[in-house]
Amino acid sequence: MSDSWVPDILGKGFEQLTLPLGHDEEGPVVATLVRSIPNQLSRVTGPLADVDVLYVHGWSDFFFQTELARFWNRLGARFYALDLRKYGRSLREGQTPGYTESLQTYDEDIAAAREAMARGKDAAARRLVLLGHSTGGLTLTLWAARHPEAASAVVLNSPWLELQVGAVGRQALAPLVGVRARLDPLGTHPAVDLGFYTRAQTELGSLPASLDLSLWRPERGFPTHPGWLNAVIQGHRTIATGVEVGAPALVLLSKRFASPFAWSDALTSSDSVLVVDDIARAATRIGSLVTIARIDGAIHDVFLSAADPRAHAYAALERWIIGCLDPRHPVLFGATDPRG
Repeated sequence: MSDSWVPDILGKGFEQLTLPLGHDEEGPVVATLVRSIPNQLSRVTGPLADVDVLYVHGWSDFFFQTELARFWNRLGARFYALDLRKYGRSLREGQTPGYTESLQTYDEDIAAAREAMARGKDAAARRLVLLGHSTGGLTLTLWAARHPEAASAVVLNSPWLELQVGAVGRQALAPLVGVRARLDPLGTHPAVDLGFYTRAQTELGSLPASLDLSLWRPERGFPTHPGWLNAVIQGHRTIATGVEVGAPALVLLSKRFASPFAWSDALTSSDSVLVVDDIARAATRIGSLVTIARIDGAIHDVFLSAADPRAHAYAALERWIIGCLDPRHPVLFGATDPRG
């Protein structure tokens, strides 16, 4: 692995590093690490000056949330975002976007990212915060459970901890999906994303106008395949049996779910991807210290919501993370009202 950090597409203050991961049946595989470093004052005075944040995106996505990076930088933390193999900056010609047959495969991507993050004389003394959105939240939850005590805190933004049909539906579907995954792992599924989640973000002005999202974040998402869906269902099954992430965990969710099959204004103030009440129940099974913050008016990515719920989400996150990691403040493990 080289140290060839180069300017990132997000512009000033962001750099990227390509992480080679060998080859698979589709050719060379890489992940991409993006970083944003706090200014000198924040590195000295910030309450999280000894913290590294590792962010992992969701399905059919990549990292572009500059405001999120700057939030952590303001607190003194070094922010890193990982575009996993076959996503975003790491997607190569001829690859099946987002495809994996096991979420545990991403252990290699995370290991490469942590190796790059660990360079420097103060590396051993730095604490790790995991930050995952949607499928990335599921991936990091399972990774943390396999790597106890690696993280000092886990923050999950609408993590995909249960299938949208619920536990009973998942159990009924699992054998059928498993058979297809063995016989036709790259087979096709009917398209169910009608593009309304992307439309909601567009109407909210949440998407960067300066980037062409059509390749890395298509309006109706990547096509899905049986091998990938089986990997996700196996992850959900593991969560349902109970895991231990080994650190305090904050789960940020919208207060409401809205059906994504017909457009309505409710889609700009609700989660239209996950059934949030099911996710809240599943979140109680990921560890012994879990705070669930329900953000009124939030969409699926709470940090891409309208201004008011987005501010509430950041306030909840800041109060919780300072309570967890800044020794000058009391630990806050109870549910918090982000509005004070």
